[in-house]
Amino acid sequence: MKYARLTKEQFEELHTEFINFLATQSITAQEWAEIKKTKPEVAEEELDIFSDLVWEGVLSKATYLEHISANQMHLFELGKDKMTLIAVKVNQDDIDITTKEGYQWLQEHLADESVVFLTASKDYGEHPNTDKFNLIQQGAIITKGDLYRWFGRFVTVK
Repeated sequence: MKYARLTKEQFEELHTEFINFLATQSITAQEWAEIKKTKPEVAEEELDIFSDLVWEGVLSKATYLEHISANQMHLFELGKDKMTLIAVKVNQDDIDITTKEGYQWLQEHLADESVVFLTASKDYGEHPNTDKFNLIQQGAIITKGDLYRWFGRFVTVK
């Protein structure tokens, strides 16, 4: 398995797509029930293959990732050959940018000496989607890039 198996909830959401996936392999609902009962290892393998296909599609389409914690924000733009990062760090313990108040404070105090901006870019490794997936495994979420573009107005991205 290249990525991670989808959760039960994700499989439920993608029920129709999974049925179509099985159909492309000429596996009927009755055959699937039999495989699950008599060959659980084959069923597990099919679940893993489907999960990888879903992840591959999602990661290929992803153009922005965000990872936000109480005092840091990592905003990624996922280009064709490289990813670029805008990082924002608040060096003030009483400010939590994951809250509405903390984020508002950040917007109003961008020039404050306790707010640090960093930018970087990195070429992908051999498998760009693996690099993207690793960031998701570390807590990043796929977004439309609104924060990246907003903060991008204040920094020069390398």
